[in-house]
Order: sequence, then C-alpha cells, then structure tokens
Amino acid sequence: MPLGEDFSPTGIPLGVIGGSLDERSVRSYHPPKFFAGRYVIQNTESVKKRLDYGRNLRRKLGRSDHANWDGSKRRHDAVEIILQVNQERIRELIPIKMARMAVSPFGFFRGNVAVMAADLATLPRAGISVQICGDAHVRNLGAYSAPDGRLVFDINDFDETIRAPWEWDLRRLATSLVLAGREAGDSDRRSRDAVLACAATYRTKLQEFSRMTCIEVHKYRTHRQFLGRTTSSVLQRAVRETPDRTLLKLTIEQGSSRRFKSDPPILARVSKPVAAQVLNSLRSYQKSLSECSQQVLSFYRPVDVAFKLVGTGSVGTYDYVILQFAGEGTSDPLFLQVKQAVRSAYAPYVQSSESAMHQGQRVVLGQRLFEVQSDMMLGWTSLEGRDFLVRQLNDHKASIRGDELTGAALIEYATTCGEVLAKGHARSGDPAVLAGYLGSSDRWDKALAKFALIYADQTTRDYEMFRKAIRQRKIKAGDPYL
Repeated sequence: MPLGEDFSPTGIPLGVIGGSLDERSVRSYHPPKFFAGRYVIQNTESVKKRLDYGRNLRRKLGRSDHANWDGSKRRHDAVEIILQVNQERIRELIPIKMARMAVSPFGFFRGNVAVMAADLATLPRAGISVQICGDAHVRNLGAYSAPDGRLVFDINDFDETIRAPWEWDLRRLATSLVLAGREAGDSDRRSRDAVLACAATYRTKLQEFSRMTCIEVHKYRTHRQFLGRTTSSVLQRAVRETPDRTLLKLTIEQGSSRRFKSDPPILARVSKPVAAQVLNSLRSYQKSLSECSQQVLSFYRPVDVAFKLVGTGSVGTYDYVILQFAGEGTSDPLFLQVKQAVRSAYAPYVQSSESAMHQGQRVVLGQRLFEVQSDMMLGWTSLEGRDFLVRQLNDHKASIRGDELTGAALIEYATTCGEVLAKGHARSGDPAVLAGYLGSSDRWDKALAKFALIYADQTTRDYEMFRKAIRQRKIKAGDPYL
C-alpha cells in the first residue's frame, strides 16, 4: 500500500525530516494533566529570565520575613486539631499514638503534622510551589535499597506529599533540627548552627542545580552521606536490614513454612476474610507497577497477612503486611506493606488536583518526583473503599537515631538534609526561580534559623497543653512503648 506524498519510504512523516516543528505545533502541545500549571513562569524561558523572576518575588515576601511567627495571632487550638484528626483514625489505636506523642516535644511534633500545616497556611508565601515532602523532619530521612541494589540516602516518608509552597518543607525540617537537637542535649546555639548549615546547603545547591541541564538535575544523587560519620552509621544499619533478617524478626516456623508472630497490638495476624480482602487488593496493585516489577512479583506466592503498627504519625491507620515466598521453601522472602493513604494534612490549604485523586497514587507520584530511585515495588491499591500505598517492608531501610544527633554530628546531618531537600525541590519545581529568590547572601538562612527556634518553642508550648489534656482525661493515652 503506498504511503502517500507526505511520508518518506521509511514511513516517517516528511515534515520531521531535516526540518523543525512549526510554532503552531509547539503551541498545540500540552503537558500531561498532572504536570500542567506547575510553574510560576514558563519553563521555556531562559535561565536568566527565571532567575530574575525569582529575584523579583522578594518584593512579595522579603527573605528576612521568613523569620516571622507570632503564636498570639493563632485562631485555632492545637489540641482541638488533634482531636479532629483522631476522629478519622481507628479508635482502639489512638491511645497508643497519643502516648508516643506524649514522650517528648519532638515526639509530639513527629506525630502531628496537622497543627503545623494549619500554622504554615497562615503565613505569607513567596509564590513558588514544588512537590513538598510534607513531613520533612530529621527522622524521615534515611537509607533504603534502590532497584539496582545500591543503598540510597533520601527522604523515605511521603504520606503528606502534595504540591505546595516550597518554604513549608524548609520550615518543618528546620524546626525538627532544633527539637531533635534539644532532645539529644544540644544547645540552642548548636541547633541554630545546624539550621544555618542546612539552609546554606539548600541555597547553594539550588544555585548549582540552576546551572545544570534538566537531565543532569534529575540524575543527581546525594553522595555527601558517604563522607560523614553519622549518615554512614545509618547506611551500615541499612546493610543489615535484609528480608532474611525481617523474616527472623517478624515470623515463626510453621511446618515447612513460616507465619507471622502474634504480638498484638504491634503485630497481629488477621482473620481469613480480612486476609482474603488484602490479597485480592494485590490485583489492582499489580496494574500500578511497571511490567518489570510485575514480572518480579509473579514469582512470589503469599502465605500470611498481619496487621502492623508503624511509626508515630501513622498509628491509627490501617496497615497490613504480606509475607510471600518465591520458589520452594522459605529462602526467598518478600514482605509487602499495604498502608492506608489518607488525605494530606496540607490539602485544605492548597488548590491541588492531588486532593481528588487516589491517595495512594498521590503518594507514589510525589515520591517518584522527589527521588532519583524509588522502591521497585512501589504502587497503590484500594481496599474496602479506602486508598492504600504498597511498598516493600524494611528492605535495607534505616534512619537516624536521636542519640546520634549530638554535637558536630547534628550539623553534619543538617547539611545532608539540606542537600536532599534541594534535590527534591529542584526535580519537582524550577531551581532557577528558587535560586533567584534565595540569592547568594545568608539573609534567608538567618531568617529560617530564627523561625525554627521560635516555632520549636511554640511546639513545646503545644506539647505542654497536649500533656495537660491527657491529665484532664480530654485525651486518652496508653503505653508509649507499644
């Protein structure tokens, strides 16, 4: 059949051979819906124009103004926000979460994103949005195994991810450095130095990213952690967290196979009907995976399902683990975590299409935007009308311990945190606009450090009110060590 005059003998349209796209063709191209409208200035503009655009945004919000926080102007009650969130959680597990939050101001901070989200929403914004982690605190960075088997150091919790103002991530991370430093016995002066180091690294890395090609930015991996003692210890622990180790830790022998231990409420085997529902959800989960990952999953057969408590902020949501084996026997285990994904705490305060989408998909897309390499089994599914995220459980995963964030180690770790966050924001936003806004001086660095100290004090006051609510039986708290 003849191809016609508009085609070459190879079948390639003649209009694309030895020529270029016309202006009408360029204008008619539309980016995928998820990425539409993501930039404050057209990303087709020159780097210089985008730098200038960011610089001009200082008229809207000066860099020194990032220091401002006045808790007396608050129009919401922290305890009431916590109680509202609890209404959407599993009632029997709420006392465990409340007890974990009651251990320290930093524990309270980690288990309670909603209060800070409400506070951040009241502050002026520079007008630059990125894909934020949403819960960027020092314990949510760590090591995990990439698809190629190498250990990666990056943010490892994206439950709250959403398109939102870039500064929200930095404010939360900076405050966590102060609270973690105080918990470890560091002085506020040391914690301030850590925030300054974090901010300076974030700012200078964005300047570097603004000079890179887009492909170079998206390939960039953080290497600093291999030089520092603190983050090296995290990587060393991650090496030991293998599926075989998890198998010994969470399961017991049952004939020629294994099943989950019974250690309620931390780990509890579920009924046969619930197990069947969880396993049925894997059918839709498979469709969210690449063909390569589907091929890997096809080798494994599920043998047991359990309910598991994890973390602090996630306590009170549905969280299942599935034990699977490939081949004969138990020498090739795979643990999948099927974790409920609820709406981001920031959703009420931003206009984002992510609020209406499947919330497991929101987490997965946000994580893939942020990270260079993600868990190859990362996907999503639905179960009994709820949205879920699916990923590997404890595959070479490890995070920093609180007692490691003392002295110079806090500053060293803060530097790595700044680099990791800059990389994520550069991948999901426009590094030139951010670099133009932040500039080359340390004005914003100092403002962020001031805010972190002030807001850490605010968090401590909220924590004391939270403890008072427990004493007054307004909030029920159980055993923090569960």
